[in-house]
Amino acid sequence: MTSIEEKVRCILNGKDLGDITSEFCDFSLKEQNATAEAQGVQPSSTSDFVPKVGKTINYIVACVMFNEHDELLMIEEAKPSCAGKWYLPAGRMEQGESITEAAVREMFEETGLNAEMTTLLAVESAGGSWFRFVLTGRITGGRLKTPADADAESIQALWLRDPNEVPLRANDILNIISIGRKYHQDQKTKNQADIARQPVWHNNVLPTRQPHRRNYLRVLAVVRKRATNSMNILISEKNSHHFPTVEIHPNRSLHSTLRKFMIEIFGAELPQHRPHGLLSLEHAASSDDVTDGLCLNLLVAFRPALEEISLIGKCIWQELSQPLEEALARILGSKHGSIPLNVVR
Repeated sequence: MTSIEEKVRCILNGKDLGDITSEFCDFSLKEQNATAEAQGVQPSSTSDFVPKVGKTINYIVACVMFNEHDELLMIEEAKPSCAGKWYLPAGRMEQGESITEAAVREMFEETGLNAEMTTLLAVESAGGSWFRFVLTGRITGGRLKTPADADAESIQALWLRDPNEVPLRANDILNIISIGRKYHQDQKTKNQADIARQPVWHNNVLPTRQPHRRNYLRVLAVVRKRATNSMNILISEKNSHHFPTVEIHPNRSLHSTLRKFMIEIFGAELPQHRPHGLLSLEHAASSDDVTDGLCLNLLVAFRPALEEISLIGKCIWQELSQPLEEALARILGSKHGSIPLNVVR
């Protein structure tokens, strides 16, 4: 049986932990609905919700690409509703696609350029049934689309110094452009003599190709034990030892889903904690085309010492070895050590 420490290493190395069955889900939609009904609240989703791209859930990809001149790749929209406005290369995933495949396809269709995606930059969520996956990478070929190449996908693509040079379709991309620019600039300078002063960025992380039948949030919660100053990680003892996992509610924000899950574990008086960001993401369309589920592996840090935290759920704390403690401390010590998970509305 894979040990908890081996599972932590898998996630830190961008590997999946396999399918999540009812045995490894601590708070399913069915259980969330039962809890709501017990409190006199009518559930806002059926317990049998299944994520299906283009039907019950929307997955969007967006590409933030910079060239050697620090210019940003943007496209002029062709859709009648926003024609003449500018945006990042972006679009909806199609059935059967991986996240990376969708990003490569959208890049080519909208800019005329071929690209290799190298890492996720951010994941954004609106409610629990709309996700935008922001990626970056490098151009490998193709020819930049000009107005002579205009089609239903876009009118043209340009490398721009400042996105404010053009009228934007929406300002919602400004934050992810800022993340992408900072990442690009730091990657260019990381081999210089002052490397020790450079911020720590997460490793290159692309979604693993692991299908899930539902959408899950897997929580890697860590805390310091005052007596030994050792770092401990939260383990669920429901059926078998695993990281606490909750099914994402399709009609609630991820913050709400996480909070209600934490209450199940710690009680109504929640200890102060902070979601740091994602360590990895698991997704693949199932081979039988039944579901398009995903799993977000979220790092959460508690501020109080372990001795001050009470558990009411079937969970325990497990001390981590020094190498893993140092790896997680390095991530927690940097703003960019994990992939931002932004709840946009």
